Amino acid sequence: MSATAIDDLASAPEAAPARRSSRPIELSGSFHHDGHRLWYTEFGAGDRVVVLTHGIMLTRRMHAPLARRLAREGFRVVTLDLLGHGDSDRPTESWRYSMTAFAEQTVALLDHLDVERAVIGGTSLGANVALEVAVAAPERVRGLLVEMPVLDNAIVAGLVTFAPLLLAARFLPVTVRGVALAAGLVPHGNQWVDVVTDTLSQRPEPMAALLHGVLFGRIAPPKSVRRRITATALVIGHERDPIHPFGDADTLAADMPGAEFLQARSPVELRFDPTRLTTAIREFAARCYED
Repeated sequence: MSATAIDDLASAPEAAPARRSSRPIELSGSFHHDGHRLWYTEFGAGDRVVVLTHGIMLTRRMHAPLARRLAREGFRVVTLDLLGHGDSDRPTESWRYSMTAFAEQTVALLDHLDVERAVIGGTSLGANVALEVAVAAPERVRGLLVEMPVLDNAIVAGLVTFAPLLLAARFLPVTVRGVALAAGLVPHGNQWVDVVTDTLSQRPEPMAALLHGVLFGRIAPPKSVRRRITATALVIGHERDPIHPFGDADTLAADMPGAEFLQARSPVELRFDPTRLTTAIREFAARCYED
């Protein structure tokens, strides 16, 4: 295990010690699971823990703004790079990548941090991972934050979107390397520019393995299993996105007896106009710790 303090206020003026001391601490760390190294970032401290996982081919960086807002409200938020993403190891065997394997990695993170139970959340792929955690280890879940789940209605759109990327990684790896090289030339420093360049900075062999493992494995727990998930849940969905259909989120909320549904105004509301959704997420997470 290793941990490193992240002080992105190093360039702040000397005249602002109060702001420096009031900002929740951020720590990056890593641990080993099943022979591979996984990286995470902790925001804030305390007993109210929220774990967030990212979308496919994205990284833990995508959740940093939400994590900082929740940390300022007294939560300890941990964002995880799942295997094949971000700073975590990227093996080239497709069998290592699956929703159930990602769920095991999330539970292993809780074990590593000595956290008995947490609110488990994520976006897109990360939303499905949260559902798998609730199935595999319900005793570790205080609540579920499920944004843009990918269920039955998204299968065709998902294949249309990601199958060409899989083929390119398998048979035209030079294109993947070229895109990664171009992404590396983009200056860093902007949150969402960095998220995009992270996504584009792929290596063809592990990218192909990741996409193959996810696309041809179990995408999410089937409806009969979802109906048995009793954890308190907040499901966030939106319209006009074929990969994350409104019907999937709405149906999921109806499937799970402890779920409530919140409609986002757009796929990017939480990223670019976050106040309304962040308030709802904060209030939901607080309720999960009331008992």
